[in-house]
Amino acid sequence: MSDLKKMYKTLLHDPFPGELSLRIGDQELTFKKRTWTIDGEEKGIRYGENPDQPAALFELTGGGLTLEGVEFRGPGQGLVSSLTEENMLQAGKHPGKINLTDVDNGLNMLQYLTAKPAAIILKHNNPSGAAWTDEGVAVALERAWKADRIAAFGGTVVVNRPIDDATAEIINSSYFEVVAAPAFEGSSLETLKKRKNLRILQIPGLAELDTLVGQPFLDIKSLSDGGMVLQLSFRNRILSVDDFIPAAAQKDGSDFVARQPTAQEAEDLLFAWAIEAGVTSNSVIFVRDGATVAIGTGEQDRVGCAELTIHKCYTKYSDILCFDELGISIYELQLKAKADDEAAAKLADIQKRTEEARGGLPGTVLVSDGFFPFRDGVDVVVAQGVTAIAQPGGSIRDWEVITAVNEAQPQVAMVFTGQRSFKH
Repeated sequence: MSDLKKMYKTLLHDPFPGELSLRIGDQELTFKKRTWTIDGEEKGIRYGENPDQPAALFELTGGGLTLEGVEFRGPGQGLVSSLTEENMLQAGKHPGKINLTDVDNGLNMLQYLTAKPAAIILKHNNPSGAAWTDEGVAVALERAWKADRIAAFGGTVVVNRPIDDATAEIINSSYFEVVAAPAFEGSSLETLKKRKNLRILQIPGLAELDTLVGQPFLDIKSLSDGGMVLQLSFRNRILSVDDFIPAAAQKDGSDFVARQPTAQEAEDLLFAWAIEAGVTSNSVIFVRDGATVAIGTGEQDRVGCAELTIHKCYTKYSDILCFDELGISIYELQLKAKADDEAAAKLADIQKRTEEARGGLPGTVLVSDGFFPFRDGVDVVVAQGVTAIAQPGGSIRDWEVITAVNEAQPQVAMVFTGQRSFKH
Protein backbone atom coordinates (compact mmCIF):
# COMPACT_ATOMS: atom_id res chain seq x y z
CA MET A 1 0.00 0.00 0.00
CA SER A 2 2.84 2.40 0.78
CA ASP A 3 4.18 1.90 -2.75
CA LEU A 4 0.78 2.77 -4.21
CA LYS A 5 0.74 6.05 -2.28
CA LYS A 6 4.00 7.09 -3.88
CA MET A 7 2.36 7.69 -7.26
CA TYR A 8 0.39 10.60 -5.84
CA LYS A 9 3.55 12.27 -4.53
CA THR A 10 5.73 11.74 -7.59
CA LEU A 11 6.45 14.57 -10.02
CA LEU A 12 5.99 12.93 -13.42
CA HIS A 13 8.45 13.76 -16.21
CA ASP A 14 6.72 15.15 -19.28
CA PRO A 15 7.95 14.58 -22.86
CA PHE A 16 6.50 17.79 -24.28
CA PRO A 17 8.79 20.36 -25.95
CA GLY A 18 9.38 23.82 -24.55
CA GLU A 19 7.46 25.55 -27.32
CA LEU A 20 4.27 24.90 -29.25
CA SER A 21 2.68 26.65 -32.22
CA LEU A 22 -0.79 26.50 -33.71
CA ARG A 23 -1.50 27.82 -37.18
CA ILE A 24 -5.10 28.73 -38.00
CA GLY A 25 -5.27 29.76 -41.63
CA ASP A 26 -2.73 32.55 -42.01
CA GLN A 27 -2.66 33.33 -38.28
CA GLU A 28 -0.31 31.68 -35.81
CA LEU A 29 -0.41 31.36 -32.05
CA THR A 30 2.79 30.50 -30.18
CA PHE A 31 2.98 29.01 -26.71
CA LYS A 32 5.74 28.46 -24.16
CA LYS A 33 5.80 25.63 -21.64
CA ARG A 34 5.41 26.95 -18.11
CA THR A 35 7.90 25.64 -15.55
CA TRP A 36 9.01 26.90 -12.15
CA THR A 37 12.22 26.72 -10.16
CA ILE A 38 11.15 25.26 -6.84
CA ASP A 39 13.58 24.06 -4.17
CA GLY A 40 16.42 24.60 -6.65
CA GLU A 41 14.83 22.33 -9.28
CA GLU A 42 12.99 23.18 -12.49
CA LYS A 43 9.52 21.65 -12.37
CA GLY A 44 6.46 21.62 -14.61
CA ILE A 45 3.02 20.51 -13.44
CA ARG A 46 3.00 17.37 -11.31
CA TYR A 47 0.95 15.21 -13.69
CA GLY A 48 -2.27 15.25 -15.69
CA GLU A 49 -5.72 14.13 -14.62
CA ASN A 50 -4.22 10.93 -13.20
CA PRO A 51 -0.75 10.17 -11.81
CA ASP A 52 0.25 8.09 -14.85
CA GLN A 53 -0.58 10.82 -17.39
CA PRO A 54 2.35 13.13 -18.24
CA ALA A 55 1.18 16.70 -18.78
CA ALA A 56 2.49 20.19 -19.45
CA LEU A 57 1.11 23.71 -19.07
CA PHE A 58 1.55 26.11 -22.00
CA GLU A 59 1.16 29.88 -21.93
CA LEU A 60 0.10 31.88 -25.00
CA THR A 61 3.09 34.15 -25.60
CA GLY A 62 2.89 35.30 -29.22
CA GLY A 63 0.59 35.89 -32.16
CA GLY A 64 -3.08 36.66 -32.14
CA LEU A 65 -6.36 35.42 -33.52
CA THR A 66 -9.25 37.32 -35.09
CA LEU A 67 -12.11 35.52 -36.81
CA GLU A 68 -14.81 37.44 -38.70
CA GLY A 69 -14.06 40.57 -36.71
CA VAL A 70 -14.04 38.86 -33.30
CA GLU A 71 -10.73 39.31 -31.49
CA PHE A 72 -9.72 36.50 -29.16
CA ARG A 73 -7.84 36.80 -25.89
CA GLY A 74 -4.14 37.03 -26.61
CA PRO A 75 -0.65 37.26 -25.13
CA GLY A 76 -0.33 39.31 -21.96
CA GLN A 77 -3.78 38.32 -20.70
CA GLY A 78 -2.67 35.12 -19.02
CA LEU A 79 -3.97 34.10 -15.60
CA VAL A 80 -3.28 30.52 -14.54
CA SER A 81 -0.96 29.86 -17.48
CA SER A 82 1.22 32.87 -16.66
CA LEU A 83 1.88 31.98 -13.01
CA THR A 84 5.50 32.63 -12.01
CA GLU A 85 7.54 31.54 -9.01
CA GLU A 86 6.62 34.86 -7.39
CA ASN A 87 2.92 34.05 -7.85
CA MET A 88 3.34 30.58 -6.34
CA LEU A 89 3.64 31.76 -2.76
CA GLN A 90 3.69 28.18 -1.55
CA ALA A 91 3.99 25.19 -3.86
CA GLY A 92 2.66 22.73 -1.29
CA LYS A 93 2.58 19.27 -2.83
CA HIS A 94 3.17 21.02 -6.18
CA PRO A 95 0.16 21.55 -8.46
CA GLY A 96 -1.09 19.07 -11.02
CA LYS A 97 -3.47 19.53 -13.91
CA ILE A 98 -6.68 19.26 -11.92
CA ASN A 99 -5.51 21.83 -9.35
CA LEU A 100 -4.86 24.37 -12.10
CA THR A 101 -8.04 23.66 -14.05
CA ASP A 102 -10.11 24.02 -10.87
CA VAL A 103 -8.58 27.47 -10.31
CA ASP A 104 -9.17 28.29 -13.97
CA ASN A 105 -12.86 27.41 -13.76
CA GLY A 106 -13.13 29.55 -10.66
CA LEU A 107 -11.79 32.47 -12.69
CA ASN A 108 -14.22 31.60 -15.47
CA MET A 109 -17.18 32.13 -13.12
CA LEU A 110 -15.73 35.05 -11.18
CA GLN A 111 -15.30 37.13 -14.33
CA TYR A 112 -19.07 37.70 -14.15
CA LEU A 113 -19.10 38.44 -10.40
CA THR A 114 -16.77 41.41 -10.05
CA ALA A 115 -19.36 43.74 -8.52
CA LYS A 116 -19.09 42.20 -5.02
CA PRO A 117 -16.65 40.17 -2.95
CA ALA A 118 -17.17 36.57 -4.06
CA ALA A 119 -15.85 33.14 -3.14
CA ILE A 120 -16.10 29.83 -4.96
CA ILE A 121 -15.06 26.38 -3.73
CA LEU A 122 -14.45 23.83 -6.47
CA LYS A 123 -14.11 20.04 -6.61
CA HIS A 124 -13.47 18.08 -9.80
CA ASN A 125 -13.90 21.21 -11.94
CA ASN A 126 -17.37 21.97 -10.59
CA PRO A 127 -18.30 24.44 -7.88
CA SER A 128 -19.42 22.79 -4.64
CA GLY A 129 -20.45 26.12 -3.13
CA ALA A 130 -20.36 29.79 -4.09
CA ALA A 131 -21.45 33.10 -2.61
CA TRP A 132 -21.11 36.85 -3.03
CA THR A 133 -21.96 39.60 -0.59
CA ASP A 134 -21.24 43.23 0.30
CA GLU A 135 -20.23 41.96 3.75
CA GLY A 136 -16.77 40.93 2.56
CA VAL A 137 -14.87 37.94 1.26
CA ALA A 138 -14.72 36.14 4.62
CA VAL A 139 -18.51 36.05 4.87
CA ALA A 140 -18.76 34.97 1.23
CA LEU A 141 -16.33 32.09 1.83
CA GLU A 142 -18.12 30.94 4.97
CA ARG A 143 -21.43 30.84 3.10
CA ALA A 144 -19.86 28.98 0.17
CA TRP A 145 -18.42 26.43 2.61
CA LYS A 146 -21.71 25.94 4.45
CA ALA A 147 -23.50 25.37 1.13
CA ASP A 148 -21.75 22.00 0.88
CA ARG A 149 -19.38 21.38 3.78
CA ILE A 150 -18.74 17.76 2.84
CA ALA A 151 -17.83 18.33 -0.82
CA ALA A 152 -15.64 21.30 0.12
CA PHE A 153 -13.18 18.95 1.87
CA GLY A 154 -9.98 18.87 -0.18
CA GLY A 155 -11.31 21.52 -2.56
CA THR A 156 -9.95 24.63 -4.23
CA VAL A 157 -10.80 28.11 -2.93
CA VAL A 158 -10.84 31.02 -5.40
CA VAL A 159 -11.79 34.55 -4.29
CA ASN A 160 -11.93 37.86 -6.15
CA ARG A 161 -10.77 40.11 -3.31
CA PRO A 162 -7.58 40.09 -1.18
CA ILE A 163 -7.57 37.45 1.54
CA ASP A 164 -7.56 39.03 4.99
CA ASP A 165 -6.89 37.48 8.40
CA ALA A 166 -10.52 36.44 8.93
CA THR A 167 -10.66 34.67 5.56
CA ALA A 168 -7.36 32.87 6.24
CA GLU A 169 -8.71 31.57 9.55
CA ILE A 170 -11.79 30.17 7.78
CA ILE A 171 -9.58 28.45 5.22
CA ASN A 172 -7.37 26.91 7.89
CA SER A 173 -10.36 25.66 9.86
CA SER A 174 -11.00 23.09 7.12
CA TYR A 175 -8.90 21.13 4.65
CA PHE A 176 -8.26 22.63 1.22
CA GLU A 177 -5.76 21.75 -1.50
CA VAL A 178 -5.43 25.12 -3.26
CA VAL A 179 -6.12 28.79 -2.49
CA ALA A 180 -6.03 31.48 -5.17
CA ALA A 181 -6.53 35.21 -4.60
CA PRO A 182 -5.47 38.54 -6.11
CA ALA A 183 -3.52 39.47 -2.95
CA PHE A 184 -2.99 38.63 0.74
CA GLU A 185 -3.35 41.17 3.53
CA GLY A 186 -2.18 41.40 7.14
CA SER A 187 -0.86 38.11 8.51
CA SER A 188 -3.12 36.01 6.29
CA LEU A 189 -0.25 34.53 4.26
CA GLU A 190 1.64 33.58 7.41
CA THR A 191 -1.52 31.90 8.72
CA LEU A 192 -2.10 29.95 5.51
CA LYS A 193 1.51 28.77 5.33
CA LYS A 194 0.96 26.81 8.52
CA ARG A 195 -0.63 24.27 6.17
CA LYS A 196 2.58 23.01 4.56
CA ASN A 197 0.86 21.08 1.77
CA LEU A 198 -1.47 23.93 0.80
CA ARG A 199 -0.83 25.39 -2.65
CA ILE A 200 -1.11 29.19 -2.33
CA LEU A 201 -1.42 31.13 -5.58
CA GLN A 202 -1.44 34.89 -6.01
CA ILE A 203 -3.08 35.82 -9.32
CA PRO A 204 -3.10 39.62 -9.69
CA GLY A 205 -5.43 39.37 -12.70
CA LEU A 206 -8.18 38.17 -10.35
CA ALA A 207 -8.75 41.82 -9.50
CA GLU A 208 -9.22 42.74 -13.17
CA LEU A 209 -11.42 39.94 -14.50
CA ASP A 210 -14.04 42.37 -15.72
CA THR A 211 -11.65 43.42 -18.52
CA LEU A 212 -11.99 39.93 -20.06
CA VAL A 213 -15.79 39.72 -20.18
CA GLY A 214 -17.07 39.43 -23.72
CA GLN A 215 -13.70 38.58 -25.25
CA PRO A 216 -13.57 34.87 -26.13
CA PHE A 217 -10.65 32.51 -25.99
CA LEU A 218 -10.04 29.65 -28.40
CA ASP A 219 -11.73 26.65 -26.80
CA ILE A 220 -10.19 23.37 -28.05
CA LYS A 221 -11.93 20.06 -27.45
CA SER A 222 -9.74 17.06 -28.21
CA LEU A 223 -11.30 13.89 -29.60
CA SER A 224 -10.20 10.38 -28.77
CA ASP A 225 -9.09 9.86 -32.38
CA GLY A 226 -6.65 12.77 -32.12
CA GLY A 227 -8.93 15.22 -33.88
CA MET A 228 -10.09 18.52 -32.47
CA VAL A 229 -13.23 20.62 -32.27
CA LEU A 230 -12.53 24.35 -32.16
CA GLN A 231 -15.11 26.75 -30.78
CA LEU A 232 -15.41 30.24 -29.38
CA SER A 233 -15.62 30.05 -25.62
CA PHE A 234 -18.94 30.63 -23.88
CA ARG A 235 -19.82 34.30 -23.42
CA ASN A 236 -22.44 35.14 -20.83
CA ARG A 237 -25.07 37.54 -22.20
CA ILE A 238 -26.69 38.06 -18.77
CA LEU A 239 -24.42 40.69 -17.24
CA SER A 240 -27.15 42.60 -15.40
CA VAL A 241 -30.71 41.90 -14.31
CA ASP A 242 -31.93 44.00 -17.22
CA ASP A 243 -30.54 41.41 -19.63
CA PHE A 244 -33.13 38.79 -18.64
CA ILE A 245 -35.97 38.34 -21.13
CA PRO A 246 -39.59 38.23 -19.91
CA ALA A 247 -40.89 34.66 -20.16
CA ALA A 248 -43.69 34.68 -22.73
CA ALA A 249 -45.06 32.23 -25.30
CA GLN A 250 -48.04 31.65 -27.55
CA LYS A 251 -50.09 28.52 -28.14
CA ASP A 252 -53.19 28.18 -30.30
CA GLY A 253 -53.71 31.94 -30.32
CA SER A 254 -53.39 32.31 -26.54
CA ASP A 255 -50.65 34.33 -24.80
CA PHE A 256 -48.78 32.95 -21.80
CA VAL A 257 -46.76 35.40 -19.68
CA ALA A 258 -44.94 34.67 -16.43
CA ARG A 259 -44.58 36.90 -13.37
CA GLN A 260 -41.44 39.05 -13.35
CA PRO A 261 -38.95 38.45 -10.50
CA THR A 262 -38.68 40.80 -7.54
CA ALA A 263 -35.44 42.77 -7.20
CA GLN A 264 -33.98 40.19 -4.77
CA GLU A 265 -35.05 37.26 -6.93
CA ALA A 266 -33.50 38.88 -10.02
CA GLU A 267 -30.24 39.52 -8.15
CA ASP A 268 -30.07 35.88 -7.07
CA LEU A 269 -30.85 34.68 -10.60
CA LEU A 270 -28.07 36.89 -11.94
CA PHE A 271 -25.61 35.36 -9.47
CA ALA A 272 -26.82 31.83 -10.19
CA TRP A 273 -26.48 32.26 -13.97
CA ALA A 274 -22.87 33.41 -13.51
CA ILE A 275 -22.11 30.25 -11.52
CA GLU A 276 -23.91 28.19 -14.18
CA ALA A 277 -21.11 29.10 -16.63
CA GLY A 278 -18.81 26.78 -14.67
CA VAL A 279 -21.12 23.80 -14.07
CA THR A 280 -21.13 20.59 -16.10
CA SER A 281 -24.46 20.04 -17.88
CA ASN A 282 -27.22 18.94 -17.48
CA SER A 283 -27.38 21.11 -14.40
CA VAL A 284 -29.62 23.14 -12.12
CA ILE A 285 -28.62 25.50 -9.30
CA PHE A 286 -30.64 26.57 -6.26
CA VAL A 287 -29.66 29.95 -4.77
CA ARG A 288 -30.89 32.11 -1.91
CA ASP A 289 -29.54 35.47 -0.70
CA GLY A 290 -26.43 35.39 -2.86
CA ALA A 291 -25.30 31.87 -1.99
CA THR A 292 -25.80 28.47 -3.56
CA VAL A 293 -28.04 26.08 -1.67
CA ALA A 294 -27.25 23.10 -3.90
CA ILE A 295 -25.70 22.52 -7.32
CA GLY A 296 -26.80 19.64 -9.53
CA THR A 297 -24.28 18.59 -12.17
CA GLY A 298 -23.81 16.27 -15.11
CA GLU A 299 -27.14 14.48 -15.29
CA GLN A 300 -28.69 13.00 -18.40
CA ASP A 301 -32.25 14.29 -17.94
CA ARG A 302 -33.45 17.59 -16.56
CA VAL A 303 -36.18 16.43 -14.20
CA GLY A 304 -33.83 13.78 -12.82
CA CYS A 305 -31.21 16.45 -12.24
CA ALA A 306 -33.75 18.54 -10.33
CA GLU A 307 -34.80 15.56 -8.19
CA LEU A 308 -31.21 14.60 -7.35
CA THR A 309 -30.30 18.18 -6.50
CA ILE A 310 -33.27 18.41 -4.15
CA HIS A 311 -31.98 15.25 -2.46
CA LYS A 312 -28.61 16.96 -2.10
CA CYS A 313 -30.31 19.98 -0.52
CA TYR A 314 -31.90 17.80 2.15
CA THR A 315 -28.65 15.98 2.83
CA LYS A 316 -26.57 19.16 3.08
CA TYR A 317 -29.19 20.81 5.30
CA SER A 318 -29.24 17.90 7.75
CA ASP A 319 -25.44 17.71 7.70
CA ILE A 320 -24.94 21.36 8.64
CA LEU A 321 -27.47 20.95 11.48
CA CYS A 322 -25.55 17.91 12.67
CA PHE A 323 -22.17 19.59 12.38
CA ASP A 324 -23.25 22.78 14.13
CA GLU A 325 -24.91 20.93 17.01
CA LEU A 326 -22.74 17.83 17.40
CA GLY A 327 -19.50 18.58 15.57
CA ILE A 328 -19.79 15.49 13.36
CA SER A 329 -21.16 14.73 9.88
CA ILE A 330 -24.63 13.36 9.26
CA TYR A 331 -23.00 10.14 8.05
CA GLU A 332 -21.10 9.73 11.32
CA LEU A 333 -24.34 10.26 13.22
CA GLN A 334 -26.10 7.65 11.09
CA LEU A 335 -23.36 5.16 11.94
CA LYS A 336 -23.60 5.92 15.67
CA ALA A 337 -27.39 5.65 15.55
CA LYS A 338 -27.15 1.96 14.66
CA ALA A 339 -25.89 1.10 18.14
CA ASP A 340 -26.77 4.14 20.27
CA ASP A 341 -30.36 5.04 21.20
CA GLU A 342 -29.44 8.62 22.07
CA ALA A 343 -27.76 9.10 18.70
CA ALA A 344 -30.75 7.50 16.98
CA ALA A 345 -33.08 9.95 18.69
CA LYS A 346 -30.90 12.88 17.66
CA LEU A 347 -30.79 11.61 14.08
CA ALA A 348 -34.58 11.30 14.00
CA ASP A 349 -34.90 14.87 15.30
CA ILE A 350 -32.54 16.27 12.65
CA GLN A 351 -34.33 14.34 9.92
CA LYS A 352 -37.69 15.65 11.15
CA ARG A 353 -36.48 19.26 11.16
CA THR A 354 -34.94 18.81 7.72
CA GLU A 355 -38.22 17.55 6.31
CA GLU A 356 -40.14 20.39 7.94
CA ALA A 357 -37.71 22.92 6.45
CA ARG A 358 -37.79 21.11 3.08
CA GLY A 359 -34.00 21.12 3.05
CA GLY A 360 -33.87 24.92 3.19
CA LEU A 361 -35.40 25.18 -0.29
CA PRO A 362 -38.37 27.51 0.38
CA GLY A 363 -37.51 30.99 -0.87
CA THR A 364 -34.79 29.84 -3.26
CA VAL A 365 -34.49 30.69 -6.93
CA LEU A 366 -33.39 28.24 -9.59
CA VAL A 367 -31.49 28.39 -12.88
CA SER A 368 -31.35 25.66 -15.49
CA ASP A 369 -28.59 25.56 -18.12
CA GLY A 370 -31.00 24.28 -20.77
CA PHE A 371 -34.69 24.84 -21.41
CA PHE A 372 -37.32 22.67 -19.74
CA PRO A 373 -38.64 20.29 -22.42
CA PHE A 374 -41.64 19.47 -20.18
CA ARG A 375 -43.21 21.06 -17.13
CA ASP A 376 -42.26 18.13 -14.88
CA GLY A 377 -38.94 19.64 -13.83
CA VAL A 378 -40.64 22.93 -12.97
CA ASP A 379 -43.38 21.20 -10.99
CA VAL A 380 -40.75 19.31 -8.97
CA VAL A 381 -38.85 22.43 -7.89
CA VAL A 382 -41.93 24.60 -7.33
CA ALA A 383 -43.25 21.95 -4.92
CA GLN A 384 -40.14 22.56 -2.81
CA GLY A 385 -40.73 26.31 -2.46
CA VAL A 386 -38.76 27.82 -5.35
CA THR A 387 -40.04 31.35 -6.02
CA ALA A 388 -38.33 32.26 -9.32
CA ILE A 389 -36.71 30.46 -12.26
CA ALA A 390 -34.36 31.49 -15.06
CA GLN A 391 -33.91 29.22 -18.05
CA PRO A 392 -32.92 29.67 -21.72
CA GLY A 393 -36.41 29.41 -23.20
CA GLY A 394 -37.02 28.22 -26.73
CA SER A 395 -38.85 24.96 -26.07
CA ILE A 396 -41.97 24.15 -28.07
CA ARG A 397 -43.56 23.69 -24.65
CA ASP A 398 -42.59 27.08 -23.20
CA TRP A 399 -46.31 27.80 -22.89
CA GLU A 400 -46.73 24.68 -20.76
CA VAL A 401 -43.75 25.55 -18.56
CA ILE A 402 -45.08 29.10 -18.06
CA THR A 403 -48.46 27.62 -17.17
CA ALA A 404 -46.77 25.58 -14.45
CA VAL A 405 -45.29 28.65 -12.72
CA ASN A 406 -48.50 30.64 -13.17
CA GLU A 407 -50.54 27.88 -11.53
CA ALA A 408 -48.25 27.79 -8.49
CA GLN A 409 -49.58 29.26 -5.25
CA PRO A 410 -48.07 31.74 -4.69
CA GLN A 411 -47.26 32.47 -8.33
CA VAL A 412 -43.64 31.74 -9.27
CA ALA A 413 -41.63 34.13 -11.45
CA MET A 414 -39.83 33.08 -14.62
CA VAL A 415 -37.46 34.77 -17.06
CA PHE A 416 -35.55 33.58 -20.11
CA THR A 417 -31.81 33.99 -20.60
CA GLY A 418 -31.95 33.74 -24.38
CA GLN A 419 -28.91 31.48 -24.39
CA ARG A 420 -28.01 27.98 -23.30
CA SER A 421 -25.13 27.36 -20.91
CA PHE A 422 -24.06 23.78 -21.58
CA LYS A 423 -20.57 22.75 -20.51
CA HIS A 424 -19.09 19.39 -21.44
